[in-house]
Amino acid sequence: MFGISRRFKWVAVPLTALCLSVSGLSVSAGVAAGDPFPTFPPDQNQLPQLPAEPPLYDMLPIPVPDEDPWYNDPTDLTSFEPGQVIRTRTVQTRVLGIPFPVDTEQLLFRSNDVHDNPIVTATLVITPGIPWTGSPRPVVSFQEAIDSTDSACNPSYTLQTGIMKESLLVQYWLLQGFAINVPDFDGKFNTFNTFDEGKMVLDSLRAIKSDAALGLTNSGIALYGYSGGGSGSMRAAELRETYAPDVRLLGTAVGGTPGDLQLQARYATMQQPGLTGISNFTMWLGFAGLSREFPEAFDATKLLTEEGQSILRDVQSRCVYTIALTGMYRPISDYYQQGKTLEAIPEVMQVLREQSLGQHIPDSPIFWWHGMWDELIPPSVVLPVVDEYWNRGADLRFYTMPLPEHITNAVVGWPPAVAWTSAILRGLPPGPRFKADFQIPGSPALPGS
Repeated sequence: MFGISRRFKWVAVPLTALCLSVSGLSVSAGVAAGDPFPTFPPDQNQLPQLPAEPPLYDMLPIPVPDEDPWYNDPTDLTSFEPGQVIRTRTVQTRVLGIPFPVDTEQLLFRSNDVHDNPIVTATLVITPGIPWTGSPRPVVSFQEAIDSTDSACNPSYTLQTGIMKESLLVQYWLLQGFAINVPDFDGKFNTFNTFDEGKMVLDSLRAIKSDAALGLTNSGIALYGYSGGGSGSMRAAELRETYAPDVRLLGTAVGGTPGDLQLQARYATMQQPGLTGISNFTMWLGFAGLSREFPEAFDATKLLTEEGQSILRDVQSRCVYTIALTGMYRPISDYYQQGKTLEAIPEVMQVLREQSLGQHIPDSPIFWWHGMWDELIPPSVVLPVVDEYWNRGADLRFYTMPLPEHITNAVVGWPPAVAWTSAILRGLPPGPRFKADFQIPGSPALPGS
């Protein structure tokens, strides 16, 4: 364990390099010879190695999960059923570091990974002080876009420290008296875009249902998530009927989430113009996460150059902010070994195909929106799955928004999602099916088209 003075010394060096780079003093000069990254071509991301978030979080008074024994696996994990609670504790929810006046219980529970091996992960259950009468208090399961490769980035930790990036979004459900479930649906190992996300969401709901003290045993539940959070939400909706029929799911609202992972990988691995070049980071993140679940298929030593492996190692313990800064405008295809590509590896393509949405059709209502000019996840990646849902009779409401930029679409699409989930939780009908995947005539080429 480093002392505080040594940590600040560790942080100061890369921060100084970052400031120089941003000020323009080192943009064209590349990276110093002692840095782990090579000098990049002038048309690529020129940022040096950035300070990672987890060591910074380690300076906060609440220990990160890797250093907190509460998160440890029980010695008899296999004796627990999926969704069974292992241990609980009361914690404090903070928003921007300020304590928030709500009751917050943290539950550690057993789930299964994508290979059906037993695992443990955590969830937070937030209950407002607003009384609820006449029926069991409804629950919104809020899947944050974790999009990270370290457990210190998971919401069961970041909500306690006040650094969860989507924390302000839950307040309008809380003000109505709904309880909020916030699971670590990427697990302690932080995988990404695989069906174990859905298992962990569903098992978190089983866990809160089984804890009688929470009073949520018979509650109706709605799922919400945007981008990476939509990934966990949709996988839970797809798996509910077969994996957790005991979970009473009333509906799922998602936006900006990838559908066909093969198409997403094809888009994000290549150099893209303008704003769309930001999307390159999603493939570094995806490779890092998938390599933990499928190490033989996603073997960097067989696919990437030494420089590419260096970048991937750096990405392995970061939160989404610095993963994005590290990987944007840095296409992973520029770091393939001679004659190698993702698409040329059958095992990689098989994993991406099997982990794409559309493997199962949700048996509950869906509300789904997507930006027409989303630079991270283009509509071409999403619409094939939407068509599959629609043609197979899913209870679907889908529309494209004529807006640019991933975060803009998150903000604009969020109020309708709050309204829709609030309505179904209060017993109102979800509304008729529709598929409004329109495009504006004469519009410029859409990303990924």
